[in-house]
Amino acid sequence: MMLEGKRVLITGGTGSLGKVLTRRILRNEFGCPAKVVVFSRDEEKQHAMRLQYLRHRVATDEVIYHNFEKLLEFRIGDVRDYHSVASVLREVDIVFNAAAMKQVPTCEYFPYEGVRTNIDGAENIVRAIRELRLPVEEVVGISTDKACKPVNVMGMTKAIQERILLSANILCPDTRFICVRYGNVLASRGSVIPLFHSQIRAGGPVTITTPEMTRFLLSLEEAVDTIFAAVREALPGEIFVPDAPAARMTDVARALIGDRPIDIKMIGMRPGEKVHEILISEEECRRSFQCNGFYGIRPILPELDARPVWEPPPFRTEYSSALNLMTMAETEALLRKHRLMTTDVEPGEVELLR
Repeated sequence: MMLEGKRVLITGGTGSLGKVLTRRILRNEFGCPAKVVVFSRDEEKQHAMRLQYLRHRVATDEVIYHNFEKLLEFRIGDVRDYHSVASVLREVDIVFNAAAMKQVPTCEYFPYEGVRTNIDGAENIVRAIRELRLPVEEVVGISTDKACKPVNVMGMTKAIQERILLSANILCPDTRFICVRYGNVLASRGSVIPLFHSQIRAGGPVTITTPEMTRFLLSLEEAVDTIFAAVREALPGEIFVPDAPAARMTDVARALIGDRPIDIKMIGMRPGEKVHEILISEEECRRSFQCNGFYGIRPILPELDARPVWEPPPFRTEYSSALNLMTMAETEALLRKHRLMTTDVEPGEVELLR
């Protein structure tokens, strides 16, 4: 299996996605790894994550809670720092680069901070592998729909991160570099649904920037599914994206509010915000293909394009959240499916244990 006997590194491993990715790897879904390294700069989050595993080890026989003591290693470090990146990369076979500055307004106010994490972090990984000739087998870049036709700093830096990692297939031919790109992750830290929940608990109003706004909606589990589809199927230099549903944010808000006497308030666009998100641009559509329930984008560099057969692309125009929107009933059903209709708990609090 994909990770059998492998030493795995997850940068940004204490974030929402990193936690779920760690949990699913420790469950041996993709083979039993030799080691899983969670690499982040937040010692408090690492400590909290360790305690969560310790608390539930006694209460359950599930393999994840016994594997964690044997396999899981926490490392303090920052992708911005070349020396800490080089040190941790000496001991791993597969890298999932989930470290990111991902808040759109924050990156607009502090653009160089976005550059340091999203661009310099990726360059540090490539530089260490190349200069130190490290035997890293694979690097998976975790990107975002905002990297496609970017209009904000967060998307611009992620778009450059994609190019840095994918072009590294030429610089480091013994390592496979691939990327995944997806939209809003339901209930991840800092996302809109926890905000809506807190506003509803406070009695409202629920704030939306513009009534036309649409977004792709993906669960953390589906995001991890996309990552491992890419690990299974992607060739060097390719980007994989999910077949994701999309919804109007007004429908999401109305579904969560239900019959409560709470108003929806329009507050205007935030710095760097887009009305609709795009996962595959019109230019990329020409290089897109379908692969076992996911979409792929062939490399922009012709030297890397090794997929043997060109098939008719699945899209004639860009793959946008404005297309094929869910109905109100479908939006509510999706939220119920992922247990997000209640406002009794913060969604992110239970993500590790799901």
